[in-house]
Amino acid sequence: MSFFRRGSLLLAIVFVFIAGGIRPVDAQTAAPAPLTAVQIVGQMQRHNQARTEALKDVQSIRRYQVEYRGFSKVIDAKMEVEYHYDVASGKSFRIVTQSGSKMLCEKVLKRAVESEKEASQDKAAMALTAANYRFRLLGSENVGGRPAYVLEVEPISPSKFLIRGKIWVDAEEFALVKIDAEPAKNPSFWIARTQIEQFCTRTNGFWLPERNRSETKVRIGGTAVFTIDYGTYRTESKATH
Repeated sequence: MSFFRRGSLLLAIVFVFIAGGIRPVDAQTAAPAPLTAVQIVGQMQRHNQARTEALKDVQSIRRYQVEYRGFSKVIDAKMEVEYHYDVASGKSFRIVTQSGSKMLCEKVLKRAVESEKEASQDKAAMALTAANYRFRLLGSENVGGRPAYVLEVEPISPSKFLIRGKIWVDAEEFALVKIDAEPAKNPSFWIARTQIEQFCTRTNGFWLPERNRSETKVRIGGTAVFTIDYGTYRTESKATH
């Protein structure tokens, strides 16, 4: 079971990549404006800054779950966490309930919660910006009934805190709506591959994470699936948004 000791950091990192489902393109949906990747990323950064300046308070009950299948057995763990963001004090987390494997609760789920809090103190290192990534425009698709730009993201340096894959950016509000990627750098020999999917939803005028799923293949056999349901948000803005 050394995978859980050495690989739990990756599952925690997967959680941090904060943005549902993708649908076939609707012919009646207007195509987005013809912008370059540089222009789209610039607009996305301005959207993120505006959200940061407008958002005063966010609360929700999140549901974390991890399941490992391997060695002819299945073990899992679940955790409910009260999440609170306040503009003055930042993010805070309080574990409400937990069940299942104590080892998975300690080594994966609690580690994931701790990882996000630590990452929030250095947002620039993980941000989707030109300082961290090269971007290439692949086209546009319809996501949840809204037109979105599809961008390929390639990390400039192979940091385990960055990703490699595709992102979807809402064509009207330039918010991140979907991620389909893998870590830019594998932090452990015991991990063969991890695939990350994340989706965002528009709540009270703000685009916030809706759900996250990562599936990790283990070299010695087995698969670990880590999911987060971000719950129903209660938000408060500094002014009318």
